[in-house]
Amino acid sequence: MKLDYKIKKTELEILEESLEYENIDLSDTKTNLLFSGENFEVLSRLLNNGYKNKIDLIYIDPPFATTNDFVITDNRVSTISKPKEGIVAYSDKLVGQEYLEFIRERLVLMRELLSEQGSIYFHIDYKIGHYVKIIMDEVFGEKNFINDITRIKSNPKNFKRKAFGNQKDLILFYAKNKGEHIFNDVTEPLEDEEVERMFKKIDDIGRRYNTIPLHAPGESKGETGGKFLGLLPPEGRHWRTSPKKLEDLNDQGLIEWSANGVPRLKKFSDEHKGKKIQDVWLEFKDPQYPDYPTQKNQEMLEMIVKQSSNEKSIVMDCFCGSGSTLSAAQKLNRKFIGVDKSEVAIKVSSSNLEDYSLIKL
Repeated sequence: MKLDYKIKKTELEILEESLEYENIDLSDTKTNLLFSGENFEVLSRLLNNGYKNKIDLIYIDPPFATTNDFVITDNRVSTISKPKEGIVAYSDKLVGQEYLEFIRERLVLMRELLSEQGSIYFHIDYKIGHYVKIIMDEVFGEKNFINDITRIKSNPKNFKRKAFGNQKDLILFYAKNKGEHIFNDVTEPLEDEEVERMFKKIDDIGRRYNTIPLHAPGESKGETGGKFLGLLPPEGRHWRTSPKKLEDLNDQGLIEWSANGVPRLKKFSDEHKGKKIQDVWLEFKDPQYPDYPTQKNQEMLEMIVKQSSNEKSIVMDCFCGSGSTLSAAQKLNRKFIGVDKSEVAIKVSSSNLEDYSLIKL
């Protein structure tokens, strides 16, 4: 399925246009790069400068086709602010097919920059997200779609419109090659209530634990089908590990025996690796007083960087705004490339970063 509109270019036309931007000399720059300039040009120059298939993670939070000006003042910033005084950080005026093609052209270049194990997170508003999903299916392939993530961005609204309150937005997560992409299975810790519910037993020194069977489905004629302290595994099952290892666990007091002589392995709450992060994100609300309009939650960006890149990976945000994605990458020992055409954005980003080269185009 594809969207069709009058000004839509072919991918070949987009890539040929990118070739018009010459290579730039980055030999005297630092590893981390912050570009002040229009991002189609920057993405093109990166492609022509040896960055094709080099970037492991892209996160973008582009304009949402709101038709608003986003303003910053000395006193505070708001997500959509229209004070009488202040500096326009950026104008979000593109709508309709102009907006969709603006996004699509850049996504084509981003796909070319992504490594074979790379992925992209596209943060977008619910009003336009369904169109962007179709474009991303076209550019990256439906088979490379990973997740449609709902992010709770604010506290409940109580506006007077005839509608339900809106407190969510959308993150579309795609891989360059699904199954080959970096995914580090970062988890989140259990809540206290979950610990108490899942680990009801308490040992002599106060550690919470539960128990699990020592056996698993399927018979085995090998070592795991043998006797453990004189016991065979139940019919149709096998021990999870060798009887010798089970004896060692028993000697360490890590196996609990029921009243009728059934052994089970102890699993302690303080050794739990955490729970898998789901596709509804409740804890990553936007800062109330951001440094830059539409600045996103820093913990969310750090989690994304941890999840979908490795140390020394290149992380890119070509609508970098406040530079939060770049600072998350820097904190976690990743390389970064940031791009923005707003002078305000470059100023705010620069204040949050260190050890980088600023390149003005």
